[in-house]
Amino acid sequence: MSSRIGHPLAYPLRVTIGALAVLTAWAPFADPDQLSALVVVGAGIVGYSGYRVAVALGVVGHRAEGSSTTVTVRRVRQEYQLVSRSWLELRGGGEDRWLPVYFTPELIGFPGGTALLSERQIVLRPEPGGTEPAGGRHLEFRVLPAGRARASEPPGRLVDNPTRVDPEAETRAATTTKTTRRLLLDAQPAVAAPFVALLWLYVMGGGTGAFVAAMCVAAATGTWLGAIRGSDPS
Repeated sequence: MSSRIGHPLAYPLRVTIGALAVLTAWAPFADPDQLSALVVVGAGIVGYSGYRVAVALGVVGHRAEGSSTTVTVRRVRQEYQLVSRSWLELRGGGEDRWLPVYFTPELIGFPGGTALLSERQIVLRPEPGGTEPAGGRHLEFRVLPAGRARASEPPGRLVDNPTRVDPEAETRAATTTKTTRRLLLDAQPAVAAPFVALLWLYVMGGGTGAFVAAMCVAAATGTWLGAIRGSDPS
């Protein structure tokens, strides 16, 4: 696996495949009840991932679009419990909206500007006047929504992007986009996996093998959920 992420959906889809691989690996050792549980979890992963991809690609509306509307935008990073996500604060039409987006390295150096919203895509363009990165790269770039827009601020601590381009933005981007770093951050909810496994044993019974299997499935599912919802490693 590459240590860097390119397309915004590449990382969450890889984690999704990894989670399904964990479920598949335990299937041959499962009894009928355990196999049914694995099928239900697998179906939930596939269905929810499909919905998220449909929203990201514009198949399902994110409710922030007009008919090719341009609005003022800035990026904020949400820190809430174990969640870290990127949001776009959209200002236009007399109302503010917040839209979660999948992380892409260009967001780190984005100082605010305008967003072109349509049914199928969201394109960000920095404000002119010396705010573009050196060499003029990333003058505009596309982002993918990671959910529906909301009319109220996301919960938790919101960290604003600087209004000037950080000269170290490219270096930070190279560090934050490493797959190992992103997996470690998304795997934080996996600390609850042993407790989920104990609950499974209490309800369904089983021995050491069932405990290990339930713990692996819970850890993989928790990591997948963080990734598919659009975690931000920055």
